[in-house]
Amino acid sequence: MNKKINILFATPECVPFANSGGLGEVAGSLPRALNRKRNIECRVIMPLYGQIADEYREKMTFLGQGIVGVTWREQYVGLFEMRYQGVTYYFIDNEYYFKRDGLYGHYDDGERFAYFSKAVFEILGIIPDFVPDIIHANDWQTAMIPVYQTSLYKREFMQTVFSIHNIEYQGYYGISAFEDFLGVPDNYHHVLKFEKGVNLMKGGIECAGMVSTVSPTYGNELKDPFFSWGMEEIIRRNEHKMRGILNGINTSLYNPEKDPDITSNYSAKDLTGKAECKSDLQKSLALPENDNMIITMVSRLVAAKGMDLVRDIMDSILDKYNVQFVMLGTGDEEYENFFHGLEARHPDKARCIIKFDAAMSHKIYAGGDVLLVPSRSEPCGLTQMIGCRYGDVPIVRKTGGLADSITDCTLGDGNGFVFDSYDSGELYGAIVRAIELYQSKKNWKKLVEHDLKIDFGWSNSANQYREMYESLLAR
Repeated sequence: MNKKINILFATPECVPFANSGGLGEVAGSLPRALNRKRNIECRVIMPLYGQIADEYREKMTFLGQGIVGVTWREQYVGLFEMRYQGVTYYFIDNEYYFKRDGLYGHYDDGERFAYFSKAVFEILGIIPDFVPDIIHANDWQTAMIPVYQTSLYKREFMQTVFSIHNIEYQGYYGISAFEDFLGVPDNYHHVLKFEKGVNLMKGGIECAGMVSTVSPTYGNELKDPFFSWGMEEIIRRNEHKMRGILNGINTSLYNPEKDPDITSNYSAKDLTGKAECKSDLQKSLALPENDNMIITMVSRLVAAKGMDLVRDIMDSILDKYNVQFVMLGTGDEEYENFFHGLEARHPDKARCIIKFDAAMSHKIYAGGDVLLVPSRSEPCGLTQMIGCRYGDVPIVRKTGGLADSITDCTLGDGNGFVFDSYDSGELYGAIVRAIELYQSKKNWKKLVEHDLKIDFGWSNSANQYREMYESLLAR
């Protein structure tokens, strides 16, 4: 296609403005990568949260205001614009809905994001010189955009794409949501009805022109009840319009050659700095400064991330082998308590940092030797790619994006250590394989150098998104 494609990327979060996880990372990176491609103009729209820093607010321009109907109520909408790192960003202003602590977890989240989804359409007339060919919605918070396009707005020549970043969170509400805040015509209720209530993600999947997931394997897994959280029939019914595209990472942010958060920079050509980063990590955490393998984790401490497997085997690993363990993350109380206890039981081998600290995560990646990612389910995962980027060799379970990005190196090829079954014994075995290979300094050095050279940037994925957009518009 020679015609320029205009994409409006609608997201509930985006780095660096307001972020809670992987979706925010994607929203902060993918549009920039798309704009480097031929004939693509991708702009981003998100809520103007109260937590967005003044340094960004000061650079925003007010474009105008309007009214959004939320069933029987009318709500103000304002629109701000900002240009940042080659991307135009739009911010939906409504202090009643978005000037709050935290992005999600409020009693009226369904109403807040139904409002946002309608506001995306209502402000299109305010934006000068930009008409989207495609609105690309992301996760349940924006799932009503394809529904509203199909049922209410019906903008000619405008298509929608819906991306599933994590199907566990679907936006499920009682049947009263139709009257309370959704405002969907009666003849479209069926696309949202699910079990005894309303499921916003279901509506997005049913109504979007294309549906993407964040890795090819995850897209296939969603047809299996083990992974789909009850949505397997919906996924199978819409399989013909689904694409699985592996996420990338921000290779400028995660770059050991230039990273300001680590003590010494390094590359595949010169690993001297990595050894210095390891010593610095040990010193900063009051661990013995030696060349023993450092096993790392940077993760949310929740069941889906495989924390029960780690709990089953980590005491045994630390008892039997001359290794150290460094963990960073927060999550469920039961796992936080376990890691506090692990450190107490192994004061010379374990450090468990129960907090979110971006700068510390960089130090851990740079100083670590292997990175545990034993997830029960992982739509894409960025941690394992970041680990490769820093030579912190991943140990992963073969699921979702982990399966698409990490291959086992035990027989000589590959970039990490992979185990198949969700089983603590298999995780234990993968760690032992890594410990054994680590004893061969020559082979370990080759593995680290190999991982440092892998390109997990966004360019290839952006090409696949462009092909999906072109395919949708060619219909």
